[in-house]
Parts: sequence; C-alpha cells; structure tokens
Amino acid sequence: MNAEKKRELELWATKIRKTALETIKTAGSGHIGGSFSIADILSVLYFDKMNIDPAQPKKADRDRLVLSKGHCSATMYATLALKGFFPVEHLATFRTLESDLSGHVEIHVPGVDMSAGSLGQGLSVALGMAMYAKSNNTGNYAYAIMGDGEIQEGQIWEAAMCAGHYKVDNLIAFVDNNKLQLDGSLDEVMSSYPIGEKFKAFNWNVIEICGHDVEQIAAAIDLAKATKGKPTCIVCDAVKGKGVSVFENQVRFHGGQPTAEEWVIAFDELNARIAELEG
Repeated sequence: MNAEKKRELELWATKIRKTALETIKTAGSGHIGGSFSIADILSVLYFDKMNIDPAQPKKADRDRLVLSKGHCSATMYATLALKGFFPVEHLATFRTLESDLSGHVEIHVPGVDMSAGSLGQGLSVALGMAMYAKSNNTGNYAYAIMGDGEIQEGQIWEAAMCAGHYKVDNLIAFVDNNKLQLDGSLDEVMSSYPIGEKFKAFNWNVIEICGHDVEQIAAAIDLAKATKGKPTCIVCDAVKGKGVSVFENQVRFHGGQPTAEEWVIAFDELNARIAELEG
C-alpha cells in the first residue's frame, strides 16, 4: 500500500468516527466504544476491498458484510452514508421512532445485509451467504465483524465448526478484540482467550493483526482471499474508543455518553486529525 492510499483510508476512518459521533450526539444515545474500535476495518472494507456499488445496493454479485455486533450501528450507518448509500443528512434521524436507522442495524437500510439484535448470530448468517455464493459460483465474499465479548455465545462456535468442516474459504471473519464488554473486561466476565487457537482448532486460517493499522487490515484481507480450503478469522488487537483520548479503554463508553467537556475534547481531536490527514 502506498502512502497516499494509507492516508486516504486513515482519513476515511477518522471521518467515519466523527460522523458516527455526531450521529450519537444528535440522538443522545449510542455505543461509542465498540463503534470506534471497528472504524478502521470498515474504512478498508468499504473504501478499498469490498465489491459493492451504492447505486446498486442489491446487485447479486456484491460482497456481503454482516455486522454481528449490531449495536455499533452508528459507525455502520456513518460508513454507508459516507460511501453514498443514503444521504448523510438522514443520520440526524438515528434512533428516533419514525426512522429506519434504529439502534441495531436493520436490513431495510440500503447497504445493510443483515438485521442484528441478539448477539452471536452473525457468523452463522455470513456462513450461509458464503456457502450460497460458493454453490452458485457468484465469486463474492461474505464478511462478518464480531465482538470479542460476543464470541462467548455458543452459536459462534457451531458456525465456526461448520465453516471449517466445509472449507468455506470465501468467508472472512473479524474479531474486534478490544478487550472490554458491557460489564467489564473479558478476563473478568468470561475469557474467550486464546481466540486464534480456538478458530485454528476448527480448521480456520487465522491472522492476528493490529485492528487500527489500515495496511495490516488490507494485507490480511488479501492473504485471506489467497487462502484456499479454509475460512479466515482476522483477530484484531484493538482499543475500545480508539481515536479519542478520553474514550480509549473506558468501559463506560460501551453505551454511556460523554460529559460536556468530553464532547468538546472528542470533536477537537477528530477535527485536528482530519486536518492533519488532509494537509
């Protein structure tokens, strides 16, 4: 990846964070921490790697993305709006009763491939999408983004066993290993470590990277596509609330809202980063 492309993807990731934060601030609610930790992944997928077309959101040969940790909808909706699936102005309706932009992603929103609510289901759905694509030779990939707390759910491992057994190599899953969940750290609540070794046991190709390095994310996707006979799990070492100093590694921002001072700090830091990358 050249320096210009890296800067472009880092800029999109920062704009995704800022747009998501504006969306949450307008609504007065939303999940900042887990939304910010996946912004770099979404930047690489939507602005570099995925076969998608905002003008044809339902085209048959498109790649699919399942946001299994669907409560991080603000970042997903921000990404889709910035990509051109719907107007950015529509984000102002987020979490209002009359809006289609609910607190969890919903399939009737242009660009969303699966509704989410209960955790643990997304990998199964992405697996089904990938198996359909293989059986019909459509050539597309199915991606899933899971939380590290989410993989405490048993259905994740049923899907993992199935995908490995049937060698579904057009399935690429990300684990957002930001180490925090609603009630505390993974180690305190119920450790899912070692994550990579568990997926390897189910015959997955495993790649462990920094989840905020766009070069590493892009290279991992390329390596996953080049791997035949196995699905790939990309375990992303991540920071909850990444990109804003007062949000990082703070469990209260799983769903809590900033103070008046923290809002100012957050937007100042994001605007400064955007200016740096644009300059």
